[in-house]
Amino acid sequence: MKQQYYLQDLETFKTKALYWANQFGTACLLDSNGYTTDPYTAFDALLAAGVKYELTAHAGNAFEQLHQFLAHHPNNFCLGYFSYDLKNEVEQLQSANEDHLQFPDLYFFIPQYLIKIQSEQISIEAENPDIIWNAIHQVDLSDQTGVDFTGKLTKRFSYSAYQEVINELKKYIYSGDIYEINFCQEFFANQAQIHPINTFIELNKISPTPFANFFKNDNRYIISATPERFLSKRAGKLISQPIKGTARRSKDELEDNRSKHLLKNSPKELSENVMIVDLVRNDLTKSAQKGSVYVEELFGIHSFKQVHQMISTIVCHAADQLSNTSIIRNTFPMGSMTGTPKIKAMQLIEKYERTKRGVYSGAVGYFSPNGDFDFNVIIRTILYNAKNNYLSFQVGSAITLNADPKQEYEECMVKAEAIIQVLSS
Repeated sequence: MKQQYYLQDLETFKTKALYWANQFGTACLLDSNGYTTDPYTAFDALLAAGVKYELTAHAGNAFEQLHQFLAHHPNNFCLGYFSYDLKNEVEQLQSANEDHLQFPDLYFFIPQYLIKIQSEQISIEAENPDIIWNAIHQVDLSDQTGVDFTGKLTKRFSYSAYQEVINELKKYIYSGDIYEINFCQEFFANQAQIHPINTFIELNKISPTPFANFFKNDNRYIISATPERFLSKRAGKLISQPIKGTARRSKDELEDNRSKHLLKNSPKELSENVMIVDLVRNDLTKSAQKGSVYVEELFGIHSFKQVHQMISTIVCHAADQLSNTSIIRNTFPMGSMTGTPKIKAMQLIEKYERTKRGVYSGAVGYFSPNGDFDFNVIIRTILYNAKNNYLSFQVGSAITLNADPKQEYEECMVKAEAIIQVLSS
């Protein structure tokens, strides 16, 4: 049963609804944070709680399992995530780096309760929506605590070790093995504890982004302030929006505009972006109607609270015979988090990074009953396993021929700022 409600104080409602959803073993909030200029956003926020049906899978035949799962449960919203390490199913690759987080490679669920927020309209799907509506309003926010982070953040790479790796990767670029690679480093804490919901709320306050999400599955949490869309489908149109190019925001208007101008005219950032645009165009041709792939926006500068980003939009019309899982598989993992050529870049990522990426640089999102879908890129994200008390987040940058190790390291730290600020609060 579906019931419509109207409310003006949506922020308080979202917070209460998230606390209400936390009583369930599985819950997911997708929040666009009011970025209404995106023409492909279908709603302001979507909250799913409780499990009717679920699928847990690991690389091997995970995409086929998901295809069958969706076929067996049509006409439902289905939410979940793809881990980066599904690359091992897409290509002849492997993951041998340490995995402290222990997330499945793929997890999706059909929720018991679904709450959709659009403008001031709230839709609740449940056996008795009024009971859910009243229960959410009864949530008391007066006793909220803080992030409550305990643990010590440690970098997986020292500054000098990071520089050495970047110089090693540049040798592959000089020799022509690759042209660009997204190299990432992990920040982690053993014996860590946080309050997951409060951490998400604080991160979303400091760094609101159009693809933010909170995902809880048993003792595993994805707490994300990602600004990037991986892939969306809208009425047969596929949309990919890779980010390549980052500049720090400034509170000083003149300095902020200067930062944006430098980003827009940076030869390095432009070259990084266009390489990934070409890679995404190539990936989309595998799922596109012939001749339909085109670049809708090239080198667009989009401003968020923490950073300016260079974002390009590549679109096409999906081939009629392909399933949604096949379309995603054809483009996975996303080019912005791998490099070009893609397979060689992923081999080098495995060789030089020290941690299994897992959910990081994977995707969280949903399949809708009308056949559309929308998935983000898991960056600017805290991953937390509350069972073994391990907390992790990773940051990276695109390494090209002219990459300066010092500047690349500084870019990583810019991307890490919001999360470090949250954990220090």
